[in-house]
Amino acid sequence: MTKELGVGIIGCGNISTAYMRLSPLFKGIEVRACADMLPEAAKARAAEFGLKAMTVEDLLASDEIDIIVNLTIPAAHFGVSKMALEAGKHVYSEKPFVLSVEEGRELAKIAEAKGLRVGSAPDTFLGGAHQLARHLIDTGAVGEITSGTCFVQSPGMEMWHPNPDFFFKPGGGPVLDLGPYYISNLVQLLGPVKRVGAISKIVSKERTITSQPRFGDKITVETPTTIHTVMEFHSGAMITYVTSWDVWEQSHTNMELYGRDGSLHVPDPNFFGGEVRMTRQRAFSNGTPTWDHPFGRANDGERANYRTAGLADMAVAIGEKRPHRCSLEFALHVVDVMTSILKSGETGAFVEISTTCERPAALGPDDAAKLLV
Repeated sequence: MTKELGVGIIGCGNISTAYMRLSPLFKGIEVRACADMLPEAAKARAAEFGLKAMTVEDLLASDEIDIIVNLTIPAAHFGVSKMALEAGKHVYSEKPFVLSVEEGRELAKIAEAKGLRVGSAPDTFLGGAHQLARHLIDTGAVGEITSGTCFVQSPGMEMWHPNPDFFFKPGGGPVLDLGPYYISNLVQLLGPVKRVGAISKIVSKERTITSQPRFGDKITVETPTTIHTVMEFHSGAMITYVTSWDVWEQSHTNMELYGRDGSLHVPDPNFFGGEVRMTRQRAFSNGTPTWDHPFGRANDGERANYRTAGLADMAVAIGEKRPHRCSLEFALHVVDVMTSILKSGETGAFVEISTTCERPAALGPDDAAKLLV
């Protein structure tokens, strides 16, 4: 029987509700307490989900807590995760788990010295659609992947988020906010990235908030909001990746991968489910391969939503003494790719990626089912 590890959440903003609401679906974890720099925010979430509201200090000192889930803003991820590791807790962070390779290596050194695990979102690549794409690639259904495209474009975040300022500051921007979903999925499908080249720009120096409660407030933009990138993978694949918060409408599909024997259309890696379409050689009518994967089944309205799957996999992996899929090494490589994209956009030169990683183990239907209660 899988031992449950006690989970404490630091950061009670928008994303915390997903972890608190969906964690009961999974073995190996039990969310027991939460904390926030605003005590009233922690108290509100605790009351909503039947948790203990604690100070950060008390949460880190609690014997009931084995894993800290770090849901603070990106600029605070490193500091909070470091505190948690030094307190003897495993850490699972929202993306991006750090903002530099140096920060990630420091956390890795502390974790290794203390025998602790570090994991990081996103875990959407464990979804049924993306594991089906992985299965099709691994079984050679479309042959070797040689190239592809990714597009994620919208008008911006200030139209819906109640406090969108951090999206437009260093540590934010579409590469660091949305890139983890796309690049994580590409790395789990194709392996590590070799080098990147990018051009970038700040399209508008100032953005106006049109969401409540701060309608009309201005934000000074300090990070690029449109970035065009080419990524070369060690496998030889070349991927064009375009991300922007300056586009009102587009008709590109989210992810297309082109193999020697066919093409794959992969749905938005921000989500667990969706339709995978495949065309093979000269059969120009699209097929829709299916796979009865537990993390592809609709469970949240019409959508498959299994957020915390990566956290549960880490908790179970600790007990089984095996690598977890949303690992520090994997997440650090993705951070390296993203920060190298931003560096390339600044310098105009290709940047070699200094880190590497193994592809996470595939998560087939049987292994996924074992993570569910």
